[in-house]
Amino acid sequence: MSALARGFRREARRLVMVDLENVAGGGLRTTAAAAWARRVVEEAATVVPGEQVIVGVSSKDGLFHAKKAWPQARVVLELGRDGADHALLDVLDSEAVGERFGRVSIVSGDGIFAEAAAELGTQGVTVTVLGWRRCMASRLRLAAGVVAFLDDRRSSEGGVAA
Repeated sequence: MSALARGFRREARRLVMVDLENVAGGGLRTTAAAAWARRVVEEAATVVPGEQVIVGVSSKDGLFHAKKAWPQARVVLELGRDGADHALLDVLDSEAVGERFGRVSIVSGDGIFAEAAAELGTQGVTVTVLGWRRCMASRLRLAAGVVAFLDDRRSSEGGVAA
């Protein structure tokens, strides 16, 4: 396969990385909360069938609820504080994302993703960051090529996504 053909394929591919707990405003206590967060992400990020979606969680309960609410997604787990962030960063660090995808959407407002977003940008990847306006870290906004904000919504449990 020619370099041009490989490059075109890479540019056409998008990876969607989701800090599902960030979208939900905390730990995933129910499958309904995970399903609500999924709907918010799919609508805001315009996720289309066939795109690779990786969801990060930081608890075994979160893993259960995320898998049940989003069975087509790959769910990665790291236990503990900021575990979802670290699980997603492990994927970005170890799976040659910049070589395989021309576009990466990071759904989180956490500044911990700023360095990875900037690095992907230097590799020619278009990086879009989506998160809650009031919770988006400034350094993440600066590192992203494109920034979009999730609408404020209330979950069916009455909580406010943060």
